[in-house]
Amino acid sequence: MADVDFFWDPVCPWAWITSRWVEEVAGQRSLEVDWRFIALRIVNEEKDYEKDFAPGYPNRHQLGLRILRVASAVRDAHGREPVGGFYTAVGNRIHVENDRESLDPVEGIAAVLEGLGLPGSLAKAADDDSYDGPVRADTEEALSRAGKDVGTPIVTFAPPDGPSFFGPVINRIPRGEEALALWDAVETVARFPGFSELKRTVRGKPQTS
Repeated sequence: MADVDFFWDPVCPWAWITSRWVEEVAGQRSLEVDWRFIALRIVNEEKDYEKDFAPGYPNRHQLGLRILRVASAVRDAHGREPVGGFYTAVGNRIHVENDRESLDPVEGIAAVLEGLGLPGSLAKAADDDSYDGPVRADTEEALSRAGKDVGTPIVTFAPPDGPSFFGPVINRIPRGEEALALWDAVETVARFPGFSELKRTVRGKPQTS
């Protein structure tokens, strides 16, 4: 069992920033992270995209689902270990290089897989909705732990029964001792049995690298 479950959608910049913080802490604390799935396309499937979202969000969320299908295929074929590396690779392309478009065709995802030493043929899962089942199962598991009215990321300490929460939503990546200090503070708050929510809607612009 991993030390931390991290539920991610590849197109969410806030999840990406938090994930890089988790990676920073995991490297310093020797934590094992299970990189699990939460699809914003599934979370928002009952919403009216034309009314509730800005233009472009349907395509963006659908791309996230397509990439998660491939991640699910990777997990099926090669276990959980390569999933984090796949997220890092596609996340860098989307959030650091600002090159989301290159991942829209299956060939673009295949090139990422091959760069990781994985079979490019797994990219065909992007258009295979049979992989929606495992992605949906992870999404529902994340929401069952943290509640329905949340987004990405969702983090669980000491899964499956440890505390889970949405976020933390941060707009830059803490490094070194700062990363550890934030981790310890968040874990302390999360482990208090009566804790429910700490939130503000004012956010700085996401700094993804």
